[in-house]
Order: sequence, then C-alpha cells, then structure tokens
Amino acid sequence: MEFVLYLPAFKKSHLVLTVNVGAVILAAGKSECMGQNKLLLRLNGKTIIETNLNALAAAGVNEQIIVLGLEPGEVIEAIRPWLGKVKIALDLAYEEEITSSVQTGLIVLSNVEAAFMIQGDHPILDSNIIIEMAQLMENNKDEPLIVSPIFGGKKGNPLLFSKKLFGELLSLKTSQTIYDVVNAHMDKLLTFEAPEWTIMDVDTPQEYARLEGLAKKQKPV
Repeated sequence: MEFVLYLPAFKKSHLVLTVNVGAVILAAGKSECMGQNKLLLRLNGKTIIETNLNALAAAGVNEQIIVLGLEPGEVIEAIRPWLGKVKIALDLAYEEEITSSVQTGLIVLSNVEAAFMIQGDHPILDSNIIIEMAQLMENNKDEPLIVSPIFGGKKGNPLLFSKKLFGELLSLKTSQTIYDVVNAHMDKLLTFEAPEWTIMDVDTPQEYARLEGLAKKQKPV
C-alpha cells in the first residue's frame, strides 16, 4: 500500500457525541458506471461529498479523513471551505480493491475509540443516524464491535468499527474487504433498522434520480 498525505491544521468543534469517534470517507473510486464523479453530484443543492461532511459535522464527529484517488484535485476544490477541518489522504493504489483506501484512512486517524467507514457515494441524509450508531456501540451491554444500519435485511452505510478491530482491518489482504472482518465477528455485530437511503448508492443515473427524490423528502441534516 502506497499513499501520500495532505494534513492541514485541524481544529476540534463542539462535540455532540459523548464517545470519541472518527470517520473515513472512502472516495477514491473511478465512478465508471456513472460516467462522472459521483461525489460531485448534487442533492438538495449540495454535492454528495458536502452532504456527508455536513452530516458528520452536525453529529459531532471531529476527525474526518477523506481518502481520494483518481483526479483528487476536483474534489479538493469542491470542498475547499472544509480544508481546515478535514484531513485528506491520497490512495495511490486506488485501482485495486477498496481495502487499500480503508487502510490508508485508518493510518491517518488519531486516537479514537471507533471509526465510521463511509462509502463516499452513499450520502448520509440524516446526522441522527451517526449519533445513534455511536450511542449504540457505547451503551450496549453486549459491547458490540461493529454497528450497521439495515433496510430490508440488507446491511447499509456507514459501518462503525470499534478500535479493537483496527488491527484486523489493517491486516486485510488486497483480495479481502471489510466484510471479511464483519463476517468474522457476527457475534459482535449490532444492527438496527434504518431508512432506505442507508443502502443506496448512485452507480447509475436511475439510482441517482431515485436518491434525489428521497433527499427532497428528508429533513436537512
């Protein structure tokens, strides 16, 4: 795994969460099916990447790592107002499996108790989901290691991993994914029913149109 880091000054904001969590936004994909950068598509007047950053900030997630790959300049330009608040990591192995981006982001994270793994093209339409997931991990007597939203029996985005699993995530081979870690710890996986948008991405124009409709119905984060 090879990576380059851009680490601007980072200032903590007021915390909403009572547990110290970080977030890794996996945004190094090539958007080949869509034909354009999905992170820059707009929902309710904001790009998808801005939507995710707004949701994380509203929830009080202080440390946000954006992992970029192909043509990072256009995304960096789009989030210019955020550059003093987020950290950017460039995954030079972005053409391989997403595992490389997960590991690149984890290496940059500071001392957190848990980390959200967020698919960059799955917009977070409600910051309350982020807060709820962190609270479920913190307060549940069964001490879950992973928290996942589900809709229709399908696991959604984002996933929250305890720091106890960071070593396993960092040890994954290129041929493996974070779901290999999830499957290895099903007894410590906590799921909760969530809205449909948690399982939606924007691989095609049709999916984007449907997500736009859901976003218009959703209250601002």
